[in-house]
Amino acid sequence: MIECRITEKFGITWLMVNGRIDSMTSNEIQASIDALIDRGVLTMAADLEGVNYVSSAGLRVFISAQKRLKKAGGEIILCRPPENVLKIFKMSGFDSILRIISTDMELESSLSALKPAGASASKTINDIKFEILQKEADKGTLTIIGSQDRLSHAGYDEGDVTTVRAGQIQYGTGLAALGDSYEDYSNYFGEAVVLNKSFFNYPAVKGPAVDYMICNDENTGLEYRFLYGFGFSGHFKHIVSFDSAEKFISLSEITEALFEISDASILGIVFVGESKGFWGMNLKKIPVKKNSPENTLEIFDQKNFSNWINFPMDPAAINNLIAGCGIAVRDKNSVSTEIQGILSQGNNIHMHAGVFEKEPFNRRIENFEDELARIITGLEAIRIQHVLPKSLFSQGMIGIVELDI
Repeated sequence: MIECRITEKFGITWLMVNGRIDSMTSNEIQASIDALIDRGVLTMAADLEGVNYVSSAGLRVFISAQKRLKKAGGEIILCRPPENVLKIFKMSGFDSILRIISTDMELESSLSALKPAGASASKTINDIKFEILQKEADKGTLTIIGSQDRLSHAGYDEGDVTTVRAGQIQYGTGLAALGDSYEDYSNYFGEAVVLNKSFFNYPAVKGPAVDYMICNDENTGLEYRFLYGFGFSGHFKHIVSFDSAEKFISLSEITEALFEISDASILGIVFVGESKGFWGMNLKKIPVKKNSPENTLEIFDQKNFSNWINFPMDPAAINNLIAGCGIAVRDKNSVSTEIQGILSQGNNIHMHAGVFEKEPFNRRIENFEDELARIITGLEAIRIQHVLPKSLFSQGMIGIVELDI
């Protein structure tokens, strides 16, 4: 028999375990740990004082949890194991992989190293809890790429392609592809997102898969081919983390709150979050002249829409990590017609994002850029889509670049 209770102490979550951990009970411990990770708990302690035996099946549970948590900068700490249980961890060599402590004083000391570096402030806006790290940063720049004018009638050709080097676009979205010749890459245009100069796109073809190019300091000459889009560059003025225990939060609610954190008129947003109902759309066909609708109607016309647009009827990607970027404006009437043109009708935000595999992620705001890099270089991207404002999230982090208009 096994008993596993969840409690809070010293500012972290505890699993209070009593009984024998073996092949018949380890699944219960595993389920408790998985549920905590799904809630976003990355650092936890397991009190083993009441455990009388641990078999290899039990050891595997803790090692598995440690591997998952370490990827996101977390940890499971084992506390007060009896001498016979501690002996099993030592004999297996797991005491060199897992942190094992014997007193609360040791735990308090070790937890002090996990406290965020630098000053941050907490703020609750519309029942959303934000942790805010403010930084010194000048305003960034926004660049419009190409034009969306020919999208509605699928009228693009080779002369409409804009080549953008990776070193010229830090973050961005649009309809784009990878390749060296138009004959080749014209068959692979699709929804695209650029995150820290790395490129991801989802070709608008039957049976698509995410294509990508990871950029580092040595290959900033990589070339990305855009039919249209926008990019922005600059340093983060604010980095925020958010969560809400009461409800899931829509992208539109998050965006509205960001304008209470920043007083800028237009924001470049870099986003990482855990989806609780993702609403994303993408093109099914490439809008070049050879694919123009035979009925000459717009691709968004009711008669053509379902053949051209993958539009969700239900939310998807529950518990997946979402990483993306876009812009938001405080008042559409206050920005230029050119900027208004890249915003969807009735919305003040335009964002593209990648749906990545389900993994825990590190929500410490001082680690935001490292965590973004880990996701885009280490996790599998499932699809890239235009994000609809009603998409829901439980928690996440956002880097804000205040843009010059």
